[in-house]
Amino acid sequence: MATTVVSSPGKVLVSGGYLVLDPKYSGTVVSTSSRFYTVIRSGSSTGKNFIRVRSPQFLGATWDYAFSEDQGKVIVIASPNNASKNRFVHLALQNTLALASEISGITSVTETLARGLDIAIVGDNDFYSQREKLAELNLPRTLSSLQHIEPFTPTGVPLSKVHKTGLGSSASLITSLVSALLLHFHSIPPTSLEDPSSAGRLLAHNLAQYVHCLAQGKVGSGFDVAAAVFGSHRYTRFNPAVLHGLMNDEALRAQPLSPILAPTNYLWDYAIQPFKLPPLTRLMLADVDAGSDTPSLVGKVLKWRTETLTLWTSVDKLNTHLAQVLRELSELHDVDKEVYTDAVKYIASLQPIQWGFTNPLESPESTTIISKFYEAHGVSQSIRAHMRSMGERSGVPIEPREQTQLLDACVSLAGVIGGGVPGAGGYDAIWLLVCDPVDASPDVHPHVRVEKVWSEYTALDVSPLSVVESLAGGARVEDLELIPGLKEATRLV
Repeated sequence: MATTVVSSPGKVLVSGGYLVLDPKYSGTVVSTSSRFYTVIRSGSSTGKNFIRVRSPQFLGATWDYAFSEDQGKVIVIASPNNASKNRFVHLALQNTLALASEISGITSVTETLARGLDIAIVGDNDFYSQREKLAELNLPRTLSSLQHIEPFTPTGVPLSKVHKTGLGSSASLITSLVSALLLHFHSIPPTSLEDPSSAGRLLAHNLAQYVHCLAQGKVGSGFDVAAAVFGSHRYTRFNPAVLHGLMNDEALRAQPLSPILAPTNYLWDYAIQPFKLPPLTRLMLADVDAGSDTPSLVGKVLKWRTETLTLWTSVDKLNTHLAQVLRELSELHDVDKEVYTDAVKYIASLQPIQWGFTNPLESPESTTIISKFYEAHGVSQSIRAHMRSMGERSGVPIEPREQTQLLDACVSLAGVIGGGVPGAGGYDAIWLLVCDPVDASPDVHPHVRVEKVWSEYTALDVSPLSVVESLAGGARVEDLELIPGLKEATRLV
């Protein structure tokens, strides 16, 4: 039985909220250790000429499809017996198989389909709130408690009722699914996902962007898909015009996809600049039990934006500044790892306000490193202030007062570099960047201090996520046997 497994990471937009919609500005997006996995089995027990897609973490989440041929393309047909519709999955199947027909030939595609396909899609636990699961297990809301939850744990609810945590589940799902299909149908080379800039990866990116936009009914910025494909980076969006001719359900029949989605199409003018968080720092995320409607927030802010661009320009300068400072810290680490390690251990025991006053390490190099961390702290605080101002002027809760109080309590702790409300803001999450020193005693480690604040906080319902930055890059091929719990979660039933 031929099996293909591809995973794609989630994302956190740490700077560039709203601005990233405009190609004049860039955003800094960090890919997370939490991933979506697509497992495709060909020649399975599902039956010939038949596609079954399963999402085992949800109730009633199985969708069956048949297919037909029309003008040299595969047309995917949802079974009338499906209990629900899944627009994201259906559009991913339809468009990927259409593109595969153009690249690999209709005969090759239909021969593979004739054997039957079973497609299982699961996401790491952090994509969904684990509050109820922790309560069921009688465990406190701590990082250590999350380790006691089985991988890919069932949510116990239908897909439409799940509480997401804002890590970009739809973009990660679509990216893993279309990438796995392209590989499974031999439409991109087997090694495509080993090279960050291969033509196969670029094609998977363009297709995932298209499918995600089509499923959402609009051409978004695409930073979430880009993070799922490429990993952490500085992102500048593509020209929306590249997809305008394809943004309706009839477009598939009207024209071939490959000339538009090909990496050689100059309209795909997005920019990906390498980025990673500085060494010995750690991304921390918390799920906050309140939700926000991202599309409605974005619409209100963009409507207000036409009144003034001054604030947007100021925020962009700060966003660029923060990315540059974090990049410089990585460079300082590479110059002298020992001094950098000592500096991080030192500031991890002090509040940021103290970083600029004393330096018992007594070397110019350590002073430079500490001052850079203090600079990063100051810039991140300025970004927060400007985003609050943007929210107040537009009447949108980008950083609601309740979030401000929680973030202020966290950012004042020893060893916390900065933080904010990711993406479009609202009530659903916060992020922090904290020092992660070597050989620090557990009781003084910054993440322990942060956890204590979160566990004792009463003004909001706060629950930690176990994610950290993914250093494994974006979409990648996986070994089913090596991912804990994946084989069991996606087994054929």
